[in-house]
Amino acid sequence: MSKLIITSRAGEQATVDARTGLSLMEIIRNAGAEEPFALCGGCCSCATCHIYVDPAFVDRMPAIAVDENDLLDSSAHRRPNSRLSCQIPFGDALDGLEVEIAPAD
Repeated sequence: MSKLIITSRAGEQATVDARTGLSLMEIIRNAGAEEPFALCGGCCSCATCHIYVDPAFVDRMPAIAVDENDLLDSSAHRRPNSRLSCQIPFGDALDGLEVEIAPAD
């Protein structure tokens, strides 16, 4: 099974099994992400699933949509590698991806 490496807001790292077809948000939430996380359930309307993507994987991500970009613009913690995990489907090309959960706004 593919792996996803998650760094929590507290700096704790965990490696979890990641199933193709789920969004990164679903995988992180199922792994027990701390609250608040993914409050809208993946509707791209709250930005609480904000993550930082390993720069080595940024080019493997789907293009950022206008809605996602607008929500990230509202975050005080946006970085060049910021994404909303609800907008990224997990697939084989992301095996070994490292993400960090961004601080809550």
